[in-house]
Amino acid sequence: MLATIMFLWLAFSVLLAAQQPVFDREVRPILERNCLGCHNQKLKMSNFSIATRTELLKGGKRGGSPARILEAIRQEGNLRMPPSYKLKQEEIAIVEKWITAGASMPESAFVKTDAKPNHWAFAPVKRPLVPEVRNAPWARTPVDRFILARLEKARMTPSPEAPKGTLLRRLFLDAAGLPPSPDELQAFLNDTRPDAWQQWVARALDSPHYGERWARRWLDQARYADSDGGSRDEPRQIWRYRDWVIRATQNDMPFDRFVLEQLAGDLLPNATNDQLIATGFHRNSPIQIEAGTDREQYRTEAVVDRVDTTGTVFLGLSVGCARCHDHKYDPISNREYYQLYAFFNSTDDWSEDRPRYNARFNNLVHVHGPLVEFAAPDVIERRNDVLLKLVTLDEKLTDYKRENKVKADDPFVKETEAEIARLQTLLPKGLEGSMIQRELPRPRETHIMLSGDYLHKGDRVYPNTPSFLGALPARETPLNRLDFARWLTARDNPLLARVAVNRIWQEYFGRGIVETENDFGTQGTPPTHPELLDWLAAELMDSGWSRKHIHRLILNSAVYRQSSEARDDLMESDPRNLLLARQTRLRLDSEIVRDVSLVASGLLSPKVGGPSVFPPQPAAAMSASQIKKVWKASSGEDRYRRGMYTFFWRVTPHPALIVFDAPNGMTACTRRNRSNTPLQALTLMNDTAFHEMAQAFALRLLRESTPGLRLDHAFRVALARQPHAKERERLQTLLATERDDLATHPEEAGKLLASTAPKDVDRLELAAWTTMARVILNMDEFITRE
Repeated sequence: MLATIMFLWLAFSVLLAAQQPVFDREVRPILERNCLGCHNQKLKMSNFSIATRTELLKGGKRGGSPARILEAIRQEGNLRMPPSYKLKQEEIAIVEKWITAGASMPESAFVKTDAKPNHWAFAPVKRPLVPEVRNAPWARTPVDRFILARLEKARMTPSPEAPKGTLLRRLFLDAAGLPPSPDELQAFLNDTRPDAWQQWVARALDSPHYGERWARRWLDQARYADSDGGSRDEPRQIWRYRDWVIRATQNDMPFDRFVLEQLAGDLLPNATNDQLIATGFHRNSPIQIEAGTDREQYRTEAVVDRVDTTGTVFLGLSVGCARCHDHKYDPISNREYYQLYAFFNSTDDWSEDRPRYNARFNNLVHVHGPLVEFAAPDVIERRNDVLLKLVTLDEKLTDYKRENKVKADDPFVKETEAEIARLQTLLPKGLEGSMIQRELPRPRETHIMLSGDYLHKGDRVYPNTPSFLGALPARETPLNRLDFARWLTARDNPLLARVAVNRIWQEYFGRGIVETENDFGTQGTPPTHPELLDWLAAELMDSGWSRKHIHRLILNSAVYRQSSEARDDLMESDPRNLLLARQTRLRLDSEIVRDVSLVASGLLSPKVGGPSVFPPQPAAAMSASQIKKVWKASSGEDRYRRGMYTFFWRVTPHPALIVFDAPNGMTACTRRNRSNTPLQALTLMNDTAFHEMAQAFALRLLRESTPGLRLDHAFRVALARQPHAKERERLQTLLATERDDLATHPEEAGKLLASTAPKDVDRLELAAWTTMARVILNMDEFITRE
């Protein structure tokens, strides 16, 4: 009898414990995000702090128990906490369970100490065991078992596999950013090999366009742009860095090496041009060159940008919050911020020891240097010598005119202008290069900037890493960027691999395992599948840091192959699809919206790499900048290059990119927004480039298919499926209406067709099908990865 009671008591305790929220994983993030900012040991708003359990139980002016927290977060009106918004119902439920179970938490849960913080992301990466699951046959890779274990625990079932056409289009768009051709679609539908899917995954990952697709995502993080930003927004030579990222990604360069060469390729022994070009990662900082600019101020801002970008991209931490004071939530002190700053403070940048920018001679080489240049050394030396003389003479001439009343025949002016004209004939033209990083012969001194102000210097500091992640040992010679890069990519760094695999996962499912992909700190959301995150991080490192290996694991999984159709049962149990009982529909990136239209039209140039190009854009698009830039539309195949090669002005970016949420290139972007606006539909319908693609799509349909099969062919090309009966009926009605209207008003065809429309097709039929093509290319499904 006693044994039975003990067994029941133990079973009840286990069941109760299983239902209680885990403090560190579930409760702590809610309190940190919503309560700790006001109720910490320093502020103690209403004399209440949650920093320790003793203070929590003590309460404040309005109460003396944790139940007061529950009352406050449920409250409406002036007494609600937080005062400016209400917590989500699921967050309130977690807090309620926690308080009901006794509000258990470590005594000093929110007290900063010098000890290493107890936070999941700062713990070493250890490979967890792959869980056992009941529905084991469903799992195709170990990834599936982690997902299925959570689903089974929540008594949820995965969705069925998506239709084959949808699957292939999804695979090709995710792996290469381009849809399958009708021939590839038919081959896949006919493929009965047992390992057919694995073979098609391998084919997609081997596509020469895989590198472009995944390089574009990295360029978001690198804040890549083709211009400086600032009021003048001058063009810069940086496209070779983009090409380096594409090649490195295509060749599956080990990720640790990929990171190291971008941060410190110039410091490697006998660095190659490619390794120098790789350091363009941190030359993507904006530059302000307007007259009167304090060059030291903007050099300082560039270094700050590099520190903050490094924290966001590689560590997944908001390091920049420690620029003015100790980080409020993460264990990064103000001193440690400037120790990180010191690693990046000794690079050769445009500062007071270089010539000012001269608009007359456009001496951007002085601003953008150092560069790796592709010309003979004597030619580069002559260019530098002549350009410096020109700038110096022009400055002297400007000063002379400002100080004197100059007449038309002023001898000094005439003599100086003659010398300038002579020197201009000696100036080599068309030299090409790429912006790189280069260390100064002697490191700059680094001081803490009081309140983040570069004019107010505090204590001197030396390069080092945050102590909670393992500070580097001191040595006689100063640490440099190469030391930092090696520390960052070491296997015992708990963040780099986790952050990297989380962002890969995010691209396939629309949300990372850690939703706050740019904040793995204590304010970030905890992982939905922590064991899977650590398993993938360990797998990345154990595979030799192969990103393609992680792609292959995910693409071959059953969870990836699920249908994305919404389910009524999931709308109640998991409305945000956090447990992934189905796939996620994702609007295509802005560049890929252009790419799929080019593919459908048959116009796409498959060329990989090279300088940026200028596809057509609205005439007034460049008028927003202080100095209006010229946008001459490219001709030939450059007119039809992939969207990632479109020249990106930071101040006046191409409208079709921005309307579909391309990042602005000013700061690191680790996740793009996905908006849904009327402007997007209007762009697809009326933009010159998209109208040109619709006409080419119509022409392709007329030439490649017979009248009775034309609509089916259009859907295979655009959507990798057959039209449904209702779609067929509506589109055939539209086509008949268009034909009737054009037969009555044949002059209207000229408004739909370019003057260069081919003579070997019926112009009225081409015009009618151009309208059809515009409708199909404007479908939500066409610009969506299902």
